[in-house]
Amino acid sequence: MTTGDLPRYTGDAGPYGGGDPYADYRTPGPAGFPFSHLPDLADRRLGAGVLAANDEFFAERENLLKPEAAHFDPEAFGHKGKIMDGWETRRRRGTDGDHPFPAAEDHDWALVRLGAPGVIRGIVVDTAHFRGNHPQSVSIEGACAEGSPSPDELLGDGVKWTPLVPRTAVAGHAANGFAVHAERRFTHLRLNQHPDGGIARLRVHGEVVPEPRWLAALGTFDLAALENGGQVEDASDRFYSSPTHTIQPGRSRKMDDGWETRRRRGGGNDWVRYRLTGQSVIRAVEIDTGCLKGNAAGWAALSGCDGEHGDWTELLPRTRLQPDTVHRFLLDDAPALTHVRLDIFPDGGIARLRLHGSLTEEGAARLAARHRELSD
Repeated sequence: MTTGDLPRYTGDAGPYGGGDPYADYRTPGPAGFPFSHLPDLADRRLGAGVLAANDEFFAERENLLKPEAAHFDPEAFGHKGKIMDGWETRRRRGTDGDHPFPAAEDHDWALVRLGAPGVIRGIVVDTAHFRGNHPQSVSIEGACAEGSPSPDELLGDGVKWTPLVPRTAVAGHAANGFAVHAERRFTHLRLNQHPDGGIARLRVHGEVVPEPRWLAALGTFDLAALENGGQVEDASDRFYSSPTHTIQPGRSRKMDDGWETRRRRGGGNDWVRYRLTGQSVIRAVEIDTGCLKGNAAGWAALSGCDGEHGDWTELLPRTRLQPDTVHRFLLDDAPALTHVRLDIFPDGGIARLRLHGSLTEEGAARLAARHRELSD
């Protein structure tokens, strides 16, 4: 696997000199990595977790998947040393005084269960605030293991691990990005740091590939939900927050947990285009403006099409919305669709969009074929 033309960061960051701890943090720039727009398959809100680690002496492994940026308090020390917001292992040593350094193959590892299995397009190993205590290099492997395997089962001989990121040097206090080109479905990752050190956050960007048998058993489900394979394809505005928030699990708990656009001055309106799990028929719609009180969208309309270039059909005419409210609509005789567009007028915010329905026979067959292709 190659990392392509992604920016690389070399060398240690300087010691913290006071002031804003993120002032000298290295990133690829405001646009992010080419895969940054894709959802994080290791998001805790989707059910991701760090199942095990061989060592977490200084900082616990669960910090890797916190959704917020890593926090740094220069005055925070505990009985084991500096308190860090990440996963940090103790310093490895050699076999004796004549060989004080660890062997080349020595490393620490953590097992990560993805919240939503899928195809991984890019990974970010974020070493924020780890300046001289970050790993020298990292490597990452992926596996596809159905059910809920234990750490011992994942580390057993029967599990095939596919290299996703070869052993590669990383920089401290930086967002280290890696493009992934394995066209397969993965459920778990093994993050290795060589030989030891600390990593603040792990982000795994990709496309959800749900289990067709599970969706078939459900019958009616949310066709736009991220965990079911729904996806935001495009949006008019992402100024305050990502439109992908609208298809996250659960209800919005605060204002920035939804999608909010900047204020319009003039004509036009804002919109989001979604790709559904597969070709399907929608029976019920929920438009939720939860936690958006003075900035909720004023009106909303919904339309859909079948195929990338199909004709757009009105599903819900322009309808008045209330702030901080779940709006429910029943659809009669909606056609088979693969894409839906939500228009809001003139601007504002939407917390969640739920599109309840079921796959058509054609949609179910296509989903099952893709699942087989990515699992073989």
